[in-house]
Amino acid sequence: MGDLLILNFNPNTEWKRSFDLIFSVAVVVCTLPLTLLIALLVKVSDGGPVFYRHKRITAAGKTFECLKFRTMRVGADKELARLLGENEELRREWEQTYKLKRDPRVTTIGRFLRRTSLDEFPQFINVIRGDMSVVGARPIVGNELNDFYKDSAGRYCSMKPGITGPWQVGRRSDVDEYEERVKLDDWYILNYSLWTDIKIIFKTVYCMIKGNGAY
Repeated sequence: MGDLLILNFNPNTEWKRSFDLIFSVAVVVCTLPLTLLIALLVKVSDGGPVFYRHKRITAAGKTFECLKFRTMRVGADKELARLLGENEELRREWEQTYKLKRDPRVTTIGRFLRRTSLDEFPQFINVIRGDMSVVGARPIVGNELNDFYKDSAGRYCSMKPGITGPWQVGRRSDVDEYEERVKLDDWYILNYSLWTDIKIIFKTVYCMIKGNGAY
């Protein structure tokens, strides 16, 4: 990804790691029965793996394996290449947003998990490991950092990505313009605080219950 000038744009960070650990351990313990049920449903749906591991960028531009409950059919990555090669409209949508609104690869249980954001529960393990934060900028891949973040890439790499953040609770997947997502990430990096994180967490719970905007 080249050389990035990585600075701490908000020096008041002492509380964040402690908050992340306490909150994540509490969530993992309290939701263990639900997590086991989801894992079982994903497994019996098609016999494939329970988790999907994908490389994402964390602090200092390092990469880590971000965990999610698998919501797509086995072999979805190869299927994506075929879909984008056969359908010009899907290819343009992917190039603009790195998402497909009507992704045919998503399973029935996967659609429910995405709508409620329950597919992201395994990321609390990432937080405990130190790869992510509970609240932060969106986890992205290297190509996204290079193609879209540009002047704000150094700021993005100054802290860990979050399970939730301003994009997820603002308009979530309804944000079609990638530049708007970048602005929301940049805003959080420059303005985060304990109170901001708490408000975003409460808004996240509300969004999960409503299931609005996620796909």
